[in-house]
Amino acid sequence: MSRYMVDKFMRFVELSDARVAEYAADPAAYVDRWLVEGVGPEAATDDRVLTDEERAAFAARDIAALYALGAHPYLLWHFTEAVHAHEFTPESGWRELVERYRAAVVPHGVVDYIP
Repeated sequence: MSRYMVDKFMRFVELSDARVAEYAADPAAYVDRWLVEGVGPEAATDDRVLTDEERAAFAARDIAALYALGAHPYLLWHFTEAVHAHEFTPESGWRELVERYRAAVVPHGVVDYIP
């Protein structure tokens, strides 16, 4: 269930520029608020649970740790792109981001994504 929440958190943040900005400004506070308050129409029915490792990885914006913990690579890439996009220029930044993402995930090989 926790991997589902990891993927759900990434998708939830990535779909809104305002959420991306809020998360990027203070990841730890955003994660804690999301865990406690819930956001959106599913807040009353879902059980927002992240392991301590998952919470720490989101709080530190640690892409390598999220990948190693089983975050879905497609969602993780889009989450990474959204959260870090403002740090780069259009001319040279995207390639650098791809290389940083690759360097973070390649050492972990292919992770078992089926919980």
